[in-house]
Amino acid sequence: MDDPVLRVQSQLTSRDRVLLGWLYDHGVLTSFQLATALFPSLDFCQRRLRTLYRLRLVARFRPQRADGGSYPYHYVIDQLGAEVVAASRDERPPRRDHARVERRRWTSTRSLSHRLGVNGFFTDLAGHARTHPGTGLVEWLPEAVCQRAGTFTSRKDPGLVRAYQPRVRPDGYGRWAENGVEVPFFVEYDTGAEQLSILTGKVDSYQELFGTIERAWPVLFWLPSAARERNLRRVLADVPLSVPVATGARDHAATAGLGPAEAVWAMAGREGQRLRLADLAGYAVDVSSRAGEAA
Repeated sequence: MDDPVLRVQSQLTSRDRVLLGWLYDHGVLTSFQLATALFPSLDFCQRRLRTLYRLRLVARFRPQRADGGSYPYHYVIDQLGAEVVAASRDERPPRRDHARVERRRWTSTRSLSHRLGVNGFFTDLAGHARTHPGTGLVEWLPEAVCQRAGTFTSRKDPGLVRAYQPRVRPDGYGRWAENGVEVPFFVEYDTGAEQLSILTGKVDSYQELFGTIERAWPVLFWLPSAARERNLRRVLADVPLSVPVATGARDHAATAGLGPAEAVWAMAGREGQRLRLADLAGYAVDVSSRAGEAA
């Protein structure tokens, strides 16, 4: 019997496989986000997406704007694409209705704009890496993976593995590399809808997580406006911080023509110039390593 997964394998490039993996893991991406992250031009990206669409590897939808017109195409994984990704990872095949359920989820969800915002943060990093040698988005984990028990016990150090159920609900986790320096980080993508006390409460949850895994990584609050950022920093100034927190404002970054890899980050509780993402590596702490050195 002809296997469609085997038949389509020879038509895929390494970039196609990355794209399909992202859709499988992160739900939905726009044509503009995919072009930024993976392609030299939007036109090139759109042509390749049309091919993947014809091969039934991806599906797409186009939300309508409230004031008329439509948004760019939003892409999600199709069933064959999900089966290709699962096969490449040596995982069990997805359920037969996997793609249909995911498509319905993202065409009707109220959290679509938030998910696109989070994914845009990471595709901007990937786009920076594509055009800047020596940099790279080494790892990108979605919200669902971040919330699994035991996710952030180290894969490189089995001695740290322990079971726990984290209270923290990050929007994503990544590892950024630049000129030999790596910085792991969590992202909190803020839309401005939550009270600032909710944001500061998240810091307590990170403190609990870091105490459990004996590691602390920068927590990035990516805020919609400079005014929102100032207000959050004012509240954080009254909170004892044992967690490395950095804040950045999307409107400030856009006006300056900067992305999240560049000098848009300010450490909470500290003054001075804004830092690049790679500069935050100095705020990552590994308690287990220090204990080993002391012994």
